[in-house]
Amino acid sequence: MEMKRVNSGKLRAIGYAARERLLRVELDDGRVVEHSGVSEEVWRRLSGSSSAWSYYRDNIEEEYAGRAGAKAAVAGAARPNPLDELFGK
Repeated sequence: MEMKRVNSGKLRAIGYAARERLLRVELDDGRVVEHSGVSEEVWRRLSGSSSAWSYYRDNIEEEYAGRAGAKAAVAGAARPNPLDELFGK
């Protein structure tokens, strides 16, 4: 699944698999949540929203079953900073 990098509220990346009707969201703390049964119309609205975080919370988070998913590979998203080991956060 291809992930789209976003910076909206706690969202850092979103992706959608149309065949499986599966939405994957990556949050700012590195958690990944997968929502099943999501229509392409909901995906289109989320990915095109100027406030994806608000749309996600209002229309997806509690409306579709969510479960912890595998870590998504998105360049620059939720990666630890290698300097944090040296200097702390």
